[in-house]
Amino acid sequence: MQRKSIILATVAAAIAFTTPMAANAAPWQNINQRQQQLDQRIDQGVRSGALNRNEAYRLRSEFRQIAQLEARYRVGGLSMRERADLDRRFDALSAKIRIQKNDRQHRR
Repeated sequence: MQRKSIILATVAAAIAFTTPMAANAAPWQNINQRQQQLDQRIDQGVRSGALNRNEAYRLRSEFRQIAQLEARYRVGGLSMRERADLDRRFDALSAKIRIQKNDRQHRR
């Protein structure tokens, strides 16, 4: 009886310890979904006028560079380091899209 309660207490402690971390973790998006989302954000910015022609050109150019890098990485299979590098680059591009869309430089 005492052994069962120790096991139950251990399991309960493990669940209590890991649950807050899992709840705070952002859902992971695969690379293709992420690329599609970023491309749609650029398109939407152009359509709405939030991105002017030069901004869209620069953002799409950076997007293509990341896509080319991803293609090179995929030749040998994506390692965790390469996936982290792509995630970092996509995060930076996402931030640039957000900044450019909100800088109040409209289509000219």
